Amino acid sequence: MRHLSPFLMAAPLVAWAQTPTPTWSADIACIVYSHCTPCHREGGAGHFPLTAYTEAFPYRNDIRDATQLRLMPPWPPDEGYRSLAHERLLTQAEVDLIAAWVNGGAPEGDPGLAPPPPVFASDWAIAQPDITVRMEDYVVPPSTNDDYRCFVLPINNPTDRSITGFEVVPGNTAVVHHVLVFTDVTGQAAQLDAGDPAPGYSSFGGIGVAGAKLVGEWVPGAEPYFAPSGMGLPLPANADLVIQVHYPAGSTAELDSTRINLQLASGGFVREMALDPVLEHSITMTDGPLVLPPNTVKTFHNQYTVPLPVTITAIGPHAHLLCTRMKAFAVLPGNDTLPLIDIPAWDFRWQGLYAFRHPLHLPVGTVLHGEATYDNTTANPDNPNDPPQWVGLGEATTDEMMLFYFGWTLGSATDTLIVVDSTAHTPHHLDCAPATALALPDMTWAEALAVRPVPADEEAQITGLAGAGTLELRDGAGRLCGRWPVRGTTQAIDLHGLNSGAYVALLHDEHGRVLQHARLLKR
Repeated sequence: MRHLSPFLMAAPLVAWAQTPTPTWSADIACIVYSHCTPCHREGGAGHFPLTAYTEAFPYRNDIRDATQLRLMPPWPPDEGYRSLAHERLLTQAEVDLIAAWVNGGAPEGDPGLAPPPPVFASDWAIAQPDITVRMEDYVVPPSTNDDYRCFVLPINNPTDRSITGFEVVPGNTAVVHHVLVFTDVTGQAAQLDAGDPAPGYSSFGGIGVAGAKLVGEWVPGAEPYFAPSGMGLPLPANADLVIQVHYPAGSTAELDSTRINLQLASGGFVREMALDPVLEHSITMTDGPLVLPPNTVKTFHNQYTVPLPVTITAIGPHAHLLCTRMKAFAVLPGNDTLPLIDIPAWDFRWQGLYAFRHPLHLPVGTVLHGEATYDNTTANPDNPNDPPQWVGLGEATTDEMMLFYFGWTLGSATDTLIVVDSTAHTPHHLDCAPATALALPDMTWAEALAVRPVPADEEAQITGLAGAGTLELRDGAGRLCGRWPVRGTTQAIDLHGLNSGAYVALLHDEHGRVLQHARLLKR
């Protein structure tokens, strides 16, 4: 990038004043090993390992910025709207410690004070599944279209059982867009498979079998699902397990071999559950159809009135690239509103089926509501079309969807006494705890940043700056593209030499903490 002072590019952020500098060994290793390493390790979902100081140090700035922006650990739901089970969240004290460590030079400290890194016996969350089955190797054939391929996974299950946990282990996360898991007792899927000489068979939508039952789904960011105590999804005797795997266009010649792990009830009465898209983009949509003209931002709504007393255990919103927010709530018969989930910054790459801390009981007459906002303009950096095009309902990545899956069962008000997760914070590795307590000064939070024009050409104006601090520009990979001291409430950024694409502007205060951020698009 041209016209930047070498001094500004090299200048470190101001360190924390009059507080001890945290070290990796005494403070940060505990946080990282507890909250980051489960994904950032060999065989994990993270793109680089964080199992030692030497691995974390090169990524120290990325770790600081991603944690301050609450991008990592990935947890899209707004915990202030509803606290959900198994939240992947850092405390503000942990975020501040990481920033103080980085801004203080990221010292290692005494290696003897660091807890030993965690050891993972298996890459599977269900380490000893009752049923584990892998699809045959499949090489995505040459095509310019999305490939929806179904694979029949015969299992040895001679009696009716109940699934209490399921896990999808994608064989190739670079090309697996989603996985739907069904049970089939008709044998139709096996017949369709036998009629296709290649592994599996093609089927757009579902698996092409009437009466097949959805067991679960995997989308980017999803984690294994475990049913509440005493509940389970039915696994009929002699059923085939069938998966539909979506490979987006451009996956040619990639090899995949996805695995399914099932945990089954060991005995006793198990209440039958179901997993259904109760709020969806056709019958329950109140202001459809789901059609997005170019250069528009639209919000759609759906609702469904509960005809029976039910208990809901989990919720899983699903949409594609143009979606920017998804929210669901219930209105009880007494007109009280029950928050369910709010994802204010929808990210297609991080989706999931989210369990409630306690199951929620919905009396007859409860009305479920869903809302989703879509941005089909150039201001949306995830828009797959440039310029924006008409987009409608469909399963391709470039289409759109609006689904809210619910785990549910017939229930009673006493179901709310079932405990799924009562922990306020993820337990730390080996019960470790950071040794340093920071004495932080009060902060004056900046107003929301605004960037004009959108998209920008050779210069962008950023408004909403406040106080002394530093303004940074980073690309989509987190690489630093420029750094400026803040001098006023408005600042011009020179974009000469930058490639077209999406960037993020970060406003740091004088202590290095991120106050605000905004997306910037370079034409």
